[in-house]
Amino acid sequence: MELETIIGLEIHAQLSTKSKLWCNCDNDAFGITPNTRICPVCTGFPGMLPVLNKLALDKAVQAALALGCEIQKFSKFDRKNYFYPDLPTGYQITQSEEPFALKGKVEILVPTKDDHGNVSKISAKKIKITRVHLENDAGKLTHTERGTLIDFNRAGSPLIEIVTEPDLRSSAEAKALAQEIQKILRVVGASDADMEKGMMRFDASVSLRPVGEKTLYPRAEIKNLNSFNSLEKAIEYEISRQTKLWEAGKAPDKDSTRGWLDNEEKTQLLRAKESADDYRYFPEPDVPPLLFTEEGITKISREIPVLPAEKFLKYKKEYKLSDMDSLKLSESRELSDFFDEVVELSNDPKNSAKLIFSALLSNEEWVKTAVKPRHFADVMTLLEKSAISSSGAKKILETAMQTGESAEYLMTKLGLEQISNSGELEKWVEEVLQANPQTVADFKAGKEKVIGFLVGQVMKISRGSANPVLVQKMLRGKLKN
Repeated sequence: MELETIIGLEIHAQLSTKSKLWCNCDNDAFGITPNTRICPVCTGFPGMLPVLNKLALDKAVQAALALGCEIQKFSKFDRKNYFYPDLPTGYQITQSEEPFALKGKVEILVPTKDDHGNVSKISAKKIKITRVHLENDAGKLTHTERGTLIDFNRAGSPLIEIVTEPDLRSSAEAKALAQEIQKILRVVGASDADMEKGMMRFDASVSLRPVGEKTLYPRAEIKNLNSFNSLEKAIEYEISRQTKLWEAGKAPDKDSTRGWLDNEEKTQLLRAKESADDYRYFPEPDVPPLLFTEEGITKISREIPVLPAEKFLKYKKEYKLSDMDSLKLSESRELSDFFDEVVELSNDPKNSAKLIFSALLSNEEWVKTAVKPRHFADVMTLLEKSAISSSGAKKILETAMQTGESAEYLMTKLGLEQISNSGELEKWVEEVLQANPQTVADFKAGKEKVIGFLVGQVMKISRGSANPVLVQKMLRGKLKN
């Protein structure tokens, strides 16, 4: 029996706001002493009333619009009741029945690898977003040998939950969607989406069905995946596990909730899947409904920058860059903005991309350095004039990252200017030809590859300052006489 994989994702992303969703407590809890950024509101003291953070709402709307969603003119909050040690109120304020955003769509770019693990092509696919809703986060549990510790610093942080349709058909597609949504959230400034800080987490629902059928069979929901690698591996394991059940005639007959064990690289049954009835939803009495106007939605939409998918298409179609280069350059706002400015200054997209890949991205912390797009554009001009070599260009840019000094100044300071004076070059060329008679004879006998050795000897004598293009041209002229 041939089986088809059906995957849907729920993505939780913490919004980048100064304060929490319902109170004024600092929203930055990463690496902070436990239980120091809390108040009676976020720890659920009796009689404390939540007040909605407007900036969190604006960022949530920005994110939803960037995901192609329709903002609802009316939406409301609900109480999701469940007991868990790190949920101090005993309920979560979320949006169940009427979320603020529906019916989105995201285009993903899925790489296909060949037998050697290299990307052979990139395919596009559109994934539908069911809904985006706003809610607060719970705290954090740390399990030790002596017991479980609770940190409420994160309790009350603003989250958006992004729910997809079951449109994904492989772990590669799920990973591509998660990566694309991370890029979108970062570009619009809605979330830093740093998974190592717990700002972005995934729940993956996986089921199988016979190819050709339209029925959705019982699914396994894998909870709280906190990296792209874990997401991909957990889905792969779950596909394998369920395939074996189908082949044994024991296909899953009910939904389940599973956890991912990183060390063992397998999923583990946690419990039967909860239903809406288990949470006893009812309208949140302390937070009024959200009302949006067309004017308000339009104002927020105008603030959304060019998205990664649009940048990818521009680089591929307008600049004629490869799929992989276009994908890499569009993966972050900082990199794409830097590249765009270099292209604007140099009017040379292909060489701008080459120089950025070789000189900029070799430094993982380039964003924190002193280098600017102007340095790259000026270096490209010097290369075009043959004033410096490619290795000299890299040295200039490496130094500019540390000092911020101009490209022309560094060319002189580092002694990297290539000599193109014909008289000086001719002197070095003659010296090399006289010192290497056998190589000269080999060249005249038809072994033209030895020209590289002769060029290298001239470069050695000149201490790297000779223009290698002119040197080779001069050598060939003299050797053919």
